[in-house]
Amino acid sequence: MATTDTPDLDIKTDIGNFVYPEKHKYDAGKGLSESTINYMCDVKEEPDWIRDFRMKALKTFRDKPMPTNWASKDLNAINFDEIRYYLAGDQKPSRSWDDVPDDVKQTFERLGIPESERKFLAGVEAQFDSEAAYSNIKEIAAKQGVIFVGSTEGLKEHPEIFRKWFGKVIPTGDNKFSALNSAVFSGGSFIYVPPGVKVSHPLQAYFRINAQNFGQFERTLIIADEGSEVTYMEGCTAPKFDTATLHSAVVELVALKGAKIQYITVQNWSDNVFNLVTKRGMAHEDAEIRWIDCNIGSRLTMKYPGVILKGRRARGEVLSIALANDGQHQDTGAKMVHAADETSSNIISKSISVGHGRATYRGLVTMPKHLKGCKNNTECDALLINTNSRTDTYPAITTRGDHNSVQHEASVSKVSAEQIFYMQQRGMTEGQAMSLAVNGFINDLAQHFPMEYSVELKRLIDLEMEGSVG
Repeated sequence: MATTDTPDLDIKTDIGNFVYPEKHKYDAGKGLSESTINYMCDVKEEPDWIRDFRMKALKTFRDKPMPTNWASKDLNAINFDEIRYYLAGDQKPSRSWDDVPDDVKQTFERLGIPESERKFLAGVEAQFDSEAAYSNIKEIAAKQGVIFVGSTEGLKEHPEIFRKWFGKVIPTGDNKFSALNSAVFSGGSFIYVPPGVKVSHPLQAYFRINAQNFGQFERTLIIADEGSEVTYMEGCTAPKFDTATLHSAVVELVALKGAKIQYITVQNWSDNVFNLVTKRGMAHEDAEIRWIDCNIGSRLTMKYPGVILKGRRARGEVLSIALANDGQHQDTGAKMVHAADETSSNIISKSISVGHGRATYRGLVTMPKHLKGCKNNTECDALLINTNSRTDTYPAITTRGDHNSVQHEASVSKVSAEQIFYMQQRGMTEGQAMSLAVNGFINDLAQHFPMEYSVELKRLIDLEMEGSVG
């Protein structure tokens, strides 16, 4: 048997729980109105078509009711009139780390952003509240013609590409929170990979909520042209405030013929954050879109990455891990829409519920009867740590016709007292034993994360297990 000695990981239990004094030059104030949008458009010097887009989205947001199912009871805690929708300093995205203001630099140094950039030798964009504070792309990617900028820069500097796909994968009226994002979006990433270019190192982004009563609404658009490949990774944190904080992002992916996009997320929001995100990709002929998603923290997460399999032989995959601790609800899942022959999709979901935490899998797979040769595999596995923890699975799989195939598997298990006792007899504490059991449960999915993110995921699980058992 392997040694029971655990390495010194120098774990900081509150690594994301710090805040710096606010020094915002631009502040739209509390509440959402036409004047809020006009303020943002003026400050950001946006073209008229974006102002019109925002105004129409505001009307859609007002007209759409709050969701009345799923986790709607928790959503009642959101007071849209108390949220600050735009906060930004006077700096533009810096191209050199030395040019970043000291307080912003201290934030990202504590979170390891410069270190991550050096290790991955890739592009990094760090967003501090509403706007990107640090944006950089390595010379090798730039020489390949890869565009990696913030969304604000993208719509200004590359309108011919940006406008063609912006809002086409996720329409404004998709849901109430996609409409909200469309009205007040700020920050996020814009990436374009030219035909045939294979970006050898992952591009990274980091999103940090520093202000109280703040809503972060980044908007990310990634376009992989024909035959290209790219991996994008994002991390998210926020300090702990007494008031609710809202994070409502929209992510659109477009993989053209034969292209591959891999999108990796590790979130570690504090337990006051409402994480209400809409993520969707469109895969054309022979293209592949892969979501790898880890959700730890937040008060409520509602996130269902999806793929529209538009072209023949397109492939979609969602691999997700969710951990819900006391007072947390992880309502996560996946959506696969088969819209062409011989398309295939794979969904693998693992959830862990601790204390009074609740994890929910919510999936949607559709295959119309006129299609042929479509395949889907869905696996949902849940692990319960305590008798009071809860897990739910709501798969909705609709397949018609005689030429398509689907399979679904679900399991629920509980860490046994005998298993914990056995490990404790070999020198582990109860928390260490529980952490080992949980990491073993998700190990096959964790192997799909790059090394740095896999180590971070293990550390986050170790932190969640501390004090959660016994």
